[in-house]
Amino acid sequence: MKADADRRNILLAGATLGIASVLAGGAAHTAGAQTSSLYPQPLPPSPGWDRAMPPAPDVRVKITEEYARHVGRDAYFWAWPLLNMYNRRLHFMQVKDFVKQGPLMSAPANRLAMLTDYVDPDERSVACPNQDVVYGIGALALDISPVVVQVPDFGDRFWVYQVVDLRTDSFVQLGKMYGTTPGFYLLIGPAWNGEVPKGITRVFRASSNTGLVAPRVAQEDTPEDKRAIQAVLPGIMMYPLSEYDGRIKTKDWANLPTAPAPPATDEETRWVFPDKFVDELSPVLADAPPLPGEEARYAQVLAVLAAAKNNSSIRQAMTNGAREADEKLVTPLFQFRNYGQQLPHNWSTISNESAFGTDYFTRTAVAKSNILVNSPNETKYFYQDLDANGARLNSANRYTVTFARDQTPPVRGFWSLSIYNEHHFFIKNAINRFSVGTKNKDLKFSADGSLTIYVQSDAPADPAERANWLPAPKGDFSLYVRAYWPKAEIMEGSWTPPAVRVATATTGVKQ
Repeated sequence: MKADADRRNILLAGATLGIASVLAGGAAHTAGAQTSSLYPQPLPPSPGWDRAMPPAPDVRVKITEEYARHVGRDAYFWAWPLLNMYNRRLHFMQVKDFVKQGPLMSAPANRLAMLTDYVDPDERSVACPNQDVVYGIGALALDISPVVVQVPDFGDRFWVYQVVDLRTDSFVQLGKMYGTTPGFYLLIGPAWNGEVPKGITRVFRASSNTGLVAPRVAQEDTPEDKRAIQAVLPGIMMYPLSEYDGRIKTKDWANLPTAPAPPATDEETRWVFPDKFVDELSPVLADAPPLPGEEARYAQVLAVLAAAKNNSSIRQAMTNGAREADEKLVTPLFQFRNYGQQLPHNWSTISNESAFGTDYFTRTAVAKSNILVNSPNETKYFYQDLDANGARLNSANRYTVTFARDQTPPVRGFWSLSIYNEHHFFIKNAINRFSVGTKNKDLKFSADGSLTIYVQSDAPADPAERANWLPAPKGDFSLYVRAYWPKAEIMEGSWTPPAVRVATATTGVKQ
């Protein structure tokens, strides 16, 4: 490990960042620390790579503004998810106490806060929320302290804790599908080498000091289950290691102090800004050491950043490249139809969620359109912008989605079909319904065993159809299938969602 770290440090010679020390620290391992199977490091370098490659760009040479613009454009694209996570951490670093702020809750860094019901439809912090689970959220600052995550006894209830690093890659396995037992779990940064206290069930080491933790706990859409889930939510906690004493801590999430709501907006809160890119990229790359094969990529970017430090023209060129990438490369990836594995009936999916490695395109596309996706064995996602004929989904039409007998998503957990407006958020409707699936106990199956969901803006006149109604927001919208703890048919690709078919126009005219 030391030899590998030394080779990487040579590549970064002359750079302005302290990445070398991060890499060296990342080699340290505490007793009992375990690395996730989804975690992409450490991997050995390609044989002979250090002999085939010069150590780094020569930072003494003059470079052109056009080259700086090109490097800025490229780096902004692949670093966009990292910048997103970095700025979310900065937001949580400003939070001083647990608080309910409008539709959302917040906690200081290295702690988390839980909702006590489905997310409010006015939420705009994270695109594509769901109303299948009760969410929690917390930011990791592992350079300040390792953190302890508590897992209470969930009984038979489905649950999963998503924990991702700066790259949005998962580095833990905590959930019902893993057979996780109640207890205390420790999250540590890449350089931490302290003593693991007694009573810690398992240790997970992150590849970066920055990350996010997002518990998800299944809730049925009934008054009874909304009451029942309250017993388990107080035991979901995260706190600095210094506060660990081996005893379960609890928090009354239903009675957090309130603060003024953030300004209302239609789109997701903006976390990445091209004009701040040059200043933010250095600390971001310092917190995310290069994956094997990325050393040269990092060295090129760091050399241009070094030039930009004392040259306003080079700095502006990099910024211009970031602006261009934001407009022409990143923004179009908000549309599900522009990326992913293409499936029958215009559905799409991905198979490397939360384990993107060096798949820069997919990582950025997911971060732009619906950041914070679970690992595929935890939740499988299917995206849809189009009907069966390839036309954009729009409230001017009525649609049907029919699952044949025994062909609802095959899962060990549960499934749902959610609907989002053009900005990938919920819009309030008359029946307060934003998804249908396992949680709904009043869905009506047909005599042949099939299940038809009616997707339209106006309420169906027929009572049986109304029971299966998924209200559509005005204008363009998207559909989204989640399969929690999917079975082999989904993982292997033999099951895909059915077509979204046009039924009639909202005027009643047949299509």
